[in-house]
Amino acid sequence: MKIAVVGCGAMGCVYAGLLGDSTHEVWAIDLWAEHIAAIKNSGLRLEGASGSKLVQIRATTDPEEVGICDLVIISTKSTHVEKAALDSKSIIGEKTIVLPIQNGLGSPNVVAKILGAEKVIVGVVGGFGASIREPGFAHHNGWELVRLGELSGSITGRLKEIASIWKSSGFNVECFDDIDQLIWEKLICNVCFSATCALTGLTIGQVMDDKNAWVCASNCALEAYNIAIAKGIKLRFDDLESYVKNFGYKIPNAHPSMSLDHIAGKLSEIDAINGAITIAGKAINEPVPYNTALTALVRNKETQMGVR
Repeated sequence: MKIAVVGCGAMGCVYAGLLGDSTHEVWAIDLWAEHIAAIKNSGLRLEGASGSKLVQIRATTDPEEVGICDLVIISTKSTHVEKAALDSKSIIGEKTIVLPIQNGLGSPNVVAKILGAEKVIVGVVGGFGASIREPGFAHHNGWELVRLGELSGSITGRLKEIASIWKSSGFNVECFDDIDQLIWEKLICNVCFSATCALTGLTIGQVMDDKNAWVCASNCALEAYNIAIAKGIKLRFDDLESYVKNFGYKIPNAHPSMSLDHIAGKLSEIDAINGAITIAGKAINEPVPYNTALTALVRNKETQMGVR
């Protein structure tokens, strides 16, 4: 299968590296010229929970070089999804499947509006704790779960086919009939750790061990959980604290992507994660003071950083 990974940052490198280490033709597409040059010249180096490997894949900053692909994985930050979808038009054919994988809410619908809902399936990935160490070199602390679902409707044959491709490359994959369950089970974990880690500079494990930080993190998760229950989302757990801590204990040394964005001096995805809980809460008159406060503090920090 010919696969393009659009937005080959930390998680994109995990996808491209492991899929490329299988039998697929994989293209890494990213605007970071130094990163792409390193992959082209020396291969993609991937280390961490999946082992240590140097994978030879194709790489470019220009999608026009790639040609039509069978599968296009959009793995940019949520803030860059619209541009990534527009830039991907040249690699989309009649039978191409498009798989956006982002944190938070809203990205699949953005992609569907631009590229066509019939082409889109949805991915939600958690428990990897990935980071870029240097151009052409990514590391991931965990190797947990890839969740896949159709944008609307139940599990289909094409969804199973895409799942088999990920499984054959070593990923743990689960297909969902319910896209809301798929999204909210991951979002609750994102909401728990993202803003608190970004504001404190602590790792996921340190947040769980610090009673003051945990007050903020756990209440952010609780607010998201309450909204999901109020919306009738069929979550597969009842013990919220055990659920989010089980997620966290698998990658205790990781910094969430929001923290990594701040370390790199970049704008985070706060509006699609904790900020999305504020919007969802207002829509159903559910109070969400912790998510609202932490979202405001992250935005203020980014204003002071000069990135907002």
